[in-house]
Amino acid sequence: MAASYDVIIIGSGPGGYVAAIRAAQLGLKTAIVEREHLAGICSNWGCIPTKALLRTAEIFHYAEHAKSYGLKLEGSVSPDLKAIVDRSRGIAQRMNNGVGFLMKKNKVDVIWGEAKLTKPGEIVVSKTTKKPMEPMGPVPKNTLGEGTYTAKHIIVATGARPRALPGIEPDGKLIWTYFEAMVPQQMPKSLLVMGSGAIGIEFASFYRTMGVDVTVVELLSQVMPVEDAEISALAKKQFDKQGMKILLDAKVTKVEKSADSVTAHVETKDGKTQKITADRLISAVGVQANIENIGLEALGVKTERGVIVIDGYCRTNVPGIYAIGDVAGPPMLAHKAEHEGVVCVEKIAGLNVHPMDKLKIPGCTYCNPQVASVGLTEAKAKEAGYDVRVGRFPFVANGKAVALGEDQGLVKTVFDKKTGQLLGAHMVGAEVTELIQGFVVAMNLETTEEELMHTIFPHPTLSEMMKESVLDAYGRALNA
Repeated sequence: MAASYDVIIIGSGPGGYVAAIRAAQLGLKTAIVEREHLAGICSNWGCIPTKALLRTAEIFHYAEHAKSYGLKLEGSVSPDLKAIVDRSRGIAQRMNNGVGFLMKKNKVDVIWGEAKLTKPGEIVVSKTTKKPMEPMGPVPKNTLGEGTYTAKHIIVATGARPRALPGIEPDGKLIWTYFEAMVPQQMPKSLLVMGSGAIGIEFASFYRTMGVDVTVVELLSQVMPVEDAEISALAKKQFDKQGMKILLDAKVTKVEKSADSVTAHVETKDGKTQKITADRLISAVGVQANIENIGLEALGVKTERGVIVIDGYCRTNVPGIYAIGDVAGPPMLAHKAEHEGVVCVEKIAGLNVHPMDKLKIPGCTYCNPQVASVGLTEAKAKEAGYDVRVGRFPFVANGKAVALGEDQGLVKTVFDKKTGQLLGAHMVGAEVTELIQGFVVAMNLETTEEELMHTIFPHPTLSEMMKESVLDAYGRALNA
């Protein structure tokens, strides 16, 4: 007889495992299916291990510039690549183990294998056929295995994988995805990064800081295309200063491989083609949702542009089947997946829950300098018909930033002139990924400019620039 549950989640990434925990908290009998790594791509091959690499790069940068802080280092500091990778992988394993603990703590059954929807309310789990990325820990103890399982509600949280362009498919040796870029066997002397979104620019930043000659090729007219144009331009200025080469309005049309290098044919806006040879190429042209081979077609689950179509509560067009996270479309961010998981489960449980507002989802890029944003860019706000007020405050005018030796950056705010509504906030500079949440909270509370102006920010902190940017939008900046 098939084991029966209230909720089954397919995929244990940030969306999946958070949904499982919330379902269990609400008293729903819950199981989660995983075929490779508990905690999914984010904790094992994405968000967390990349931050470990970037932290190493940051420490290396400070060591190289110790003199700027009045410190004298005897001898030289050099990267130990194996130790760098081992540290990153060890942190990923800790995250993996942590999710296993959380499943046990919340009495969520873990089913190991590949799930396929066979009919509404039923899945069949078979042996995993996907070759796992290495290194991979052992299958968690006390997991369930192959068989048929039923549930009143099934949540698809199968995530996404790197997108490959025809003719430039990753081969694991010369052409990398983020998987290979995270565990290099040796440090390349030169690197070509195709795509300047968060994944591409973070790896470009890591490798450039570690001394690699880095060239970034971006199809669109600005680096980090989703960001506010002014913030993007300031970030590019810093990348240029670091020695990173960035080609905008350009595309890789062809790649030739040799024994230990690649030569890319790069077509620029003027129609000219130049050849760039590098030891390795990272393909960072986005991700595509894992919608294949899970039974969606047979059940008539609607997909569009490669993702599952959902409503504000993560329901698909088929009753009892839901989707969250990357598989349900952009923005493809871990925190978006987590929130969708909570919204979805709480709606299932009958709670009064608000659908997610995608304009209030922050985005963070952990390059050097960091970039963070929420809401509408200045250009998007104007396109939407708003008459806007824009505030700006530079890092160079902030005492804490100067003391840190991090005086290059900007905090920018965009307001509706008519109502005082905060429409968007955009930042570039040190630790802005930790600052942006203040504006996210403000937007969720529908805070106006007046309330922000009368909020006391502690001194000396980087956060003071947030208030100063608001003041500047109304001609009242105090320190610039």
